[in-house]
Amino acid sequence: MRKLLLCLALGGVTGVLWLGRPAPQANADKTFRDEFVAVYVKAESSEPKDKEFAAAVEKAKCSICHVGKVNKKNRNRYGKALADLLSRKTDTEDKEKIQAALKKVEARRCDPKDEKSPTFGELIRAGKLPGEAPKTSESHASLQGATVR
Repeated sequence: MRKLLLCLALGGVTGVLWLGRPAPQANADKTFRDEFVAVYVKAESSEPKDKEFAAAVEKAKCSICHVGKVNKKNRNRYGKALADLLSRKTDTEDKEKIQAALKKVEARRCDPKDEKSPTFGELIRAGKLPGEAPKTSESHASLQGATVR
């Protein structure tokens, strides 16, 4: 009887300790997001478009590059384009490489199969998140006049 009570008590303590452990942090994702903000978000700007873009970036958080909340390996097209150039394991401390990759991905089309689709840079300059692909050809036309930041 004592052995049974001892096993139950140890099992309960183990369970409490296991449940109380802190959740792992995703520092790599935060580094990439912070560099995206440093390159594209103009926090000091009073332009409504810049304020809206900053708010959209803040609200999107990980969704700038990822789709869904369960598995962060699911990336949108922008996230996949960045993943071609960056590695979470080796590039999280290299801010210059991250910024260079962001600039390089700007030139890629959001839909590589559609030559008329806007580039990721055009979407960003239009105040749209790069993971948001335009849904119609009208969107393509509206981005033609996007100015360079």
